Amino acid sequence: MNEFEKNVQSKRNDAIDSGIGFVVSFGFFATIFIIGTVISVVGS
Repeated sequence: MNEFEKNVQSKRNDAIDSGIGFVVSFGFFATIFIIGTVISVVGS
């Protein structure tokens, strides 16, 4: 057993962290899409 397995920095669940990362990135791209759609509708 190496020293990193003995001294764990974070004991949180990785699935929660990956879920938060997915939601944040999805929200970012959704915001860009909404802004682009609004600009397209206003411009036409």
